[in-house]
Amino acid sequence: MKEQLALGILKLAGKLPLGLARAIGSLVGHISWLTGSRARAVTEINLAHCYPDMPAPERRRLARRSLVATARTGMEVAGVWQRDWSVSKKLIHSVHNAEAYDRAAAAGTGVIAVLPHMGNWEMFSPHFAGAAQMTALYAPPKMAALDPVIRAGRENENTTLVPTNRRGVMALFKALRERELVVILPDQEPETSGGAFAPFFGQPALTMTLVHNLIQRTGCRAVFGVALPVEGGFDIHFIEPEEELYSGEQDQALAAMNRGVEACIALAPEQYQWEYKRFRKQPDMKTRLYRK
Repeated sequence: MKEQLALGILKLAGKLPLGLARAIGSLVGHISWLTGSRARAVTEINLAHCYPDMPAPERRRLARRSLVATARTGMEVAGVWQRDWSVSKKLIHSVHNAEAYDRAAAAGTGVIAVLPHMGNWEMFSPHFAGAAQMTALYAPPKMAALDPVIRAGRENENTTLVPTNRRGVMALFKALRERELVVILPDQEPETSGGAFAPFFGQPALTMTLVHNLIQRTGCRAVFGVALPVEGGFDIHFIEPEEELYSGEQDQALAAMNRGVEACIALAPEQYQWEYKRFRKQPDMKTRLYRK
């Protein structure tokens, strides 16, 4: 019953005009703030951890805007999954610093699009449609009933979804060696075996080593990207990574990747998903930052 209800809400949200979907999302975000939700608590912890010098009233305002932005994104994503990509592509108003991606692609070694959990990253599927053969990791949702809708919304003739296991990682290596495009969201906390601690806003964060390994073994290039909401649609921004991202020294590369995520966040801090428990694991393996 719960899965069918969630599926019905997802399908309904996907049929709403963008403006109405955003308005509903904003309302949900404000309710989440006013009710003192767990998402609010995690957001405030993360912001205090990352912006310790920011005045407390300013951090609270940022936290509230973040909850609203995240709820709006959830409503927007439902539309991207259920619209034809040609329709979604028309919602992209402008592309900033497109030459950063063009330079990476021109190297002819394959490209990793590094997309933080910020804005509406699902808009990159319609953006790249027809321009590049794309491979992305995909973990089915916990609610199995949602899987067909999400999978159909993310996969088409030029996009391949691969599992988040060894077979999927091998598919990423293969795609890059064939000079294709790979999409990775870099700011989820990995298993300890697949990560190492690196600074993120000056704080130790367990950071995935996958991007570093892909670069070192294939010689590919990378570019950061975010799709930020604007009136009636989205603007896409590309950011060129620091050269240290390509360093053979893992510590240097991971720190550079996190600085790239920080550079994306600087474009619109409220659009980042601060609700995620990014610092759940700490080097001492004892600190419990999100303990209730």
